[in-house]
Amino acid sequence: MANLKSGLILGEDEHLVVELEAELWATSSNPIARLIGAVVKFINLILGNKRQGYVVITDKRVVEIIQYKALWVLNAGKNVKYVLPSSVKEVGYTKEGTCFGCFCQSYNLYYDAFTQRTSVLLSDVDEAGAQKVVDAFYKAISAAQ
Repeated sequence: MANLKSGLILGEDEHLVVELEAELWATSSNPIARLIGAVVKFINLILGNKRQGYVVITDKRVVEIIQYKALWVLNAGKNVKYVLPSSVKEVGYTKEGTCFGCFCQSYNLYYDAFTQRTSVLLSDVDEAGAQKVVDAFYKAISAAQ
């Protein structure tokens, strides 16, 4: 059984496809936005607030997990949400030019459901990597239907 950073326990005959750690502080891969996000994250770290987000894609399900910690180690809360295949209307990725559109490309995995839209910044991926994540997501939700 795999030890996942998100803490999700895999079921029998379930295999991990990808575990994405969501960037909850920066809004894009733009170096300025990442710097601002790092400053906000550092201030919250000094205050003892921490939050980590994950999107875990297995061959049988898709799970969103957000963990909140207070005073550096105390569990303040945890949200675990299964993405129901019947609720997903579309899944894809967006490619956006940052730094005035000429330096960096930002890739975001998104999926629209009937009640929400979730977007996760994909760090250190190119277009082929973003396509691979979207394909894995689609395969996981279509296999569950």
